[in-house]
Amino acid sequence: MAVGILGTKLGMTQVFDETGKSIPVTVIQAGPCPITQVKTPETDGYTAVQIGFGETRVKSLSKPELGHLAKSNSAPLRHLTEMRQYLPSEDYSAYELGQEIKADIFEAGQIVDVTGTSIGKGFAGYQKRHNFARGPMSHGSKNHRAPGSTGAGTTPGRVYPGKRMAGRLGGTQVTIKKLTVVRVDTERNLILIKGAVPGKPGALVQIMPAKKVGR
Repeated sequence: MAVGILGTKLGMTQVFDETGKSIPVTVIQAGPCPITQVKTPETDGYTAVQIGFGETRVKSLSKPELGHLAKSNSAPLRHLTEMRQYLPSEDYSAYELGQEIKADIFEAGQIVDVTGTSIGKGFAGYQKRHNFARGPMSHGSKNHRAPGSTGAGTTPGRVYPGKRMAGRLGGTQVTIKKLTVVRVDTERNLILIKGAVPGKPGALVQIMPAKKVGR
């Protein structure tokens, strides 16, 4: 089982299959991602691989961060993400410090999970945020998009935490599962994934092999 990869969402377009059918795809600039740390049960208590992505300026990082990256001879990296294994018996001995993970770890037809930060849409009301129904639109209604009752009066005399109300919409981590890889361009490190993925163009995304049933 291969580890995942980090990338940048470039945007959406369409490609055509052998029959001429149009397929909407999201283009992701995936990697290369150097391995900056390999964690083992002996040293860390569990098994994982830490990868980096996106070069940045030296002065943007602290000395401890630069020292951590120097162990793998990596350039200053903006993002570091830990890829945990799916099963305790997963063998990560094939990975070593400084090894680069590229788009070729995926192939066309593979099922993947994509994680990113959804587009922030600011303060939103009940209908837009929670898909609530509106009130009557007749002239005397006075309750077209109003929230209505939010709780009882004397008992409990308050609004319970977690009640769906107006508030900030978007800007949260979202994972879209079971997306299909349509095409992989190994020369340019591009991965074309069918459908939409979270985030706006330029956003950081994480691509992981989809978990199998029972894992």
